[in-house]
Amino acid sequence: MRVDIWSDVVCPWCYIGKRRFEHALAGFDRRDEVEVVYRSFELNPDMPRGEVSPKAQLLVAKFGKTEAEVREIDAQMEQLAARDGLEYNLSDGIVGNTFDAHRVLHLAKERGLQQAATEQFFKAYFTEKRSLFDAESLADVAVAAGLARDEVLTVLKEGTYADEVQEDIARARALGANGVPFFVLDNRYGVSGAQPTETFTAALTKAFQA
Repeated sequence: MRVDIWSDVVCPWCYIGKRRFEHALAGFDRRDEVEVVYRSFELNPDMPRGEVSPKAQLLVAKFGKTEAEVREIDAQMEQLAARDGLEYNLSDGIVGNTFDAHRVLHLAKERGLQQAATEQFFKAYFTEKRSLFDAESLADVAVAAGLARDEVLTVLKEGTYADEVQEDIARARALGANGVPFFVLDNRYGVSGAQPTETFTAALTKAFQA
């Protein structure tokens, strides 16, 4: 059975949802029969590629929050992530367009390194506070996941995998996914959001029983 997971590498709930699903899968007795495929989704598609902005500034403008409220939300998210075994360092973060990051992740998929690269990108952004918004930064993170720097830079320069990213995004919209994380089990069952581990366990069980 295949599980498709739509996420964005700058989505804090996506990393938490990823980890909760992994916990459910690790305790699932048919885990060896499950193939996990990560799909692209952009939270900030209108941001210019290659540019960055302070994350707090974006959230203030997008959600009408004050900077103090944004700092409090970040602190709460750090505590929430810690309960799932993740280290978030969200203060003074930056944000940008993630289309190029998703193109690199499609390269990783083709090289059999999608799982490692997806984890590495999340960790780089949320734990290590690294940029994922320019070619050199993306190459640095990708190399840590096992990809070849020259190949990553060539992909970024030549626009490779752009169609694959757009296809993922279009498919998410066709399925009615307006946000991420979004999980589809066996092309039949959808789970939206970073649900508790028990919810993912129940969804896996249902998908195999049907």
